[in-house]
Amino acid sequence: MSDFEKATKAFDALKAAEGQPAELALPILNGLIGLVQGSGEAALEVEDARSSAFMAICEVGKALHRGKPADQLWAAAVSATERWMSLAK
Repeated sequence: MSDFEKATKAFDALKAAEGQPAELALPILNGLIGLVQGSGEAALEVEDARSSAFMAICEVGKALHRGKPADQLWAAAVSATERWMSLAK
């Protein structure tokens, strides 16, 4: 699977999980782990964008797990994943 396909799947999953209660969103986010792991084969800019998306997604997951507000974190995760998609084209 190409980086663009991985980023697109991650983006679609984020949009599906956004707004869901934590008990529904967390399994979706956990399912993204395999998609956002880097292989080190992509250009540095793509790897950087992928790792930024991964960190942003992790921050959403941590907030949901702890019962904290995640509205701004969702926006950051979506934005980081969109950046990853745009660079992976």
